[in-house]
Amino acid sequence: MPLILTFLAIALLIFFIAYVRLDTFLSFLIICIGLGLASGMEVAAVGQAIKKGIGDTLGDLVLIVGFGAMLGKLVAESGAAQRITDAIVQIFGKKNLPWGMALAGFVIGIPLFYNAGFVIVFPLIVAVSVSARVPILTVGIPMLSALSVAHGYLPPHPSPAAIAGRFNADLGKVLLYGIAIAIPAIAIAGPIFGRTLKKYNPVLDPDLLSVKKMSAEELPGLGISLFTALLPVILLALTTIFRPYLPPNPAIQLISEPYFGMFLSVLVAMYALGIARGKSMKQVTGQLEEAFKGCSVILLVVAGASALKEIMQAAGISTYLGEQLRMLPISPLVLGWLIAGLIRICVGSATVAGLTAVGLVAPILVARPDVSPELMVLSIGAGSLMCSHFNDGGFWLYKEYFNLSIKETLKTWTVMETLVSIIGLFGVLILDAFI
Repeated sequence: MPLILTFLAIALLIFFIAYVRLDTFLSFLIICIGLGLASGMEVAAVGQAIKKGIGDTLGDLVLIVGFGAMLGKLVAESGAAQRITDAIVQIFGKKNLPWGMALAGFVIGIPLFYNAGFVIVFPLIVAVSVSARVPILTVGIPMLSALSVAHGYLPPHPSPAAIAGRFNADLGKVLLYGIAIAIPAIAIAGPIFGRTLKKYNPVLDPDLLSVKKMSAEELPGLGISLFTALLPVILLALTTIFRPYLPPNPAIQLISEPYFGMFLSVLVAMYALGIARGKSMKQVTGQLEEAFKGCSVILLVVAGASALKEIMQAAGISTYLGEQLRMLPISPLVLGWLIAGLIRICVGSATVAGLTAVGLVAPILVARPDVSPELMVLSIGAGSLMCSHFNDGGFWLYKEYFNLSIKETLKTWTVMETLVSIIGLFGVLILDAFI
């Protein structure tokens, strides 16, 4: 019976989100209440489980995602993202331009959420394509593949950060392992796949080319642009690598907390990319407020998914699923990737796919302590990027901006996302053999 109830709950969730177009958070709450009551829980117990699931997840995560959104806004609005792209393009030259664009997309993608990152890098892609006289998809796909990988694999992006929290995974290790897996995924799905797309030469909508591009004089320096964009990565990586060798110290312990590293990064960016460049404190804080408004919807999705996981646990469904899934003749990492991929294909949203998969996969980690929680985060993250198509907002964003037909979008965007997902799984399995 628990297996049937779980299947019906996920099917209804997909129906509400993908076909009824009901708000994702409301869809999760309806499913939580229905699944809890159908499982024999008391009404009060259902309410307590929902509150506990939301409260347990939106602790540090609100700070991590919120500060991440703020940092991304400052990096984008100040022109730091443009400075990084311009410098990398100049260093790599025309011959290796796709590799330079992939690197730029990866650096920019770490602090920027995907949709915001897409809008920011699109005029940069167009400018590079026109100035270097190369097909736009040859330079666009490498950059977008890097943005996608950062969105699916790496904290402080909402889905990997939230999944890591639910699995009690070390966020620093998730980041380091994620970067190791990201390199081959971006290389193959970006520059290498991009070489096959020279035949596509879309005519872009002139209205989309009016996005502001700053002059060189308006841009911040390259050093400070790179430093502020990568500071969260630097702090997480250093504390993860060196913390085991350092004596217990309150200051080191505080800096090693992911939320505090993000907080420091925002403070540095506020000064270096705002105050130091002539902006008032009011202007800078205004940008931070806008950024947090933008991520509030994502936090609600995370909250809804966390409530569903808690309902499954309180109703005993998680324990039952854990026992059943443990007996399957398949690697738990592959299973996590597969579940996330199937939900992604049905729902469209990578964030929803990753967070929904957590409730189904979490029991496996309890039953299989030999499975690395950090690699499970990355496995689910990779699966959540699988086969983007008509029900994914990113699919249509790409199609409309690059003015491609649906068939062309499927042959370029969908293939790129699928490559990123499959290569990510292979990367996880290779790391699993050595960790």
